[in-house]
Amino acid sequence: MSYQQMALVYDLLMKDAPYDQWVTWTKHMVSHYHSGAQRLLDLGCGTGEITTRLAGHGWQLTGVDLSEDMLTMAASKDQTIQWLRQDMTELKGLHDYDCIISFCDVLNYITDVPSLEAVFKHAYQALNERGLFLFDVHSVEHLINDLCGQTFAEVYDDLSYVWFCDPGEKEYSVIHDLTFFVRHHQDYQRFDEQHFQQGYNLETLQTAIEKAGFTLQLVTADFSVNPADQGDRLFFVCQK
Repeated sequence: MSYQQMALVYDLLMKDAPYDQWVTWTKHMVSHYHSGAQRLLDLGCGTGEITTRLAGHGWQLTGVDLSEDMLTMAASKDQTIQWLRQDMTELKGLHDYDCIISFCDVLNYITDVPSLEAVFKHAYQALNERGLFLFDVHSVEHLINDLCGQTFAEVYDDLSYVWFCDPGEKEYSVIHDLTFFVRHHQDYQRFDEQHFQQGYNLETLQTAIEKAGFTLQLVTADFSVNPADQGDRLFFVCQK
């Protein structure tokens, strides 16, 4: 998916996101499962908040996203990182990575199983032997119990938004309808976006992971490094 105008306000909306916890979790898993890793690929990097933080830890970084606007913002933060516009279901020309990450529920925006399997397949092909694919997803329980049917709103000096979360037609799916009012000089400009997220149960994810050739080494929840299969956000360690 492309984030269109949302790229302009994304960092403000995500200013309280636990980016440093993603970095800490990544460092722990890489040191435990593939301590010699040097080259890292961030799939669905957005505005590069996680990617740029990881660049400060000695890795050679590449960030991939479908949104050109998101990548423009990412590149303004760090021009030493390679930023590429690609569809993560159709990666091309990416090889020899030691670790691939995809965080902040990026894979929930992959809304059908064949496309999900394509992401895993391309990730597998882009990795070196013993390479890691680290990702997270919203759990189906979180999507259904905590998001569906909820309305969120926030008012800032230069931005206000209303966000409606409704059940989609497919099981475990959520439709996000967002309306933004962004200050432009003395006026406010309105724009609307609609995003779709799909939840996947553990069995579906494990089947897709193993079909691609990965070994599922660990499932954790909510930034823990210990095994767990229940929580708002599930984390996966897959190894080639």
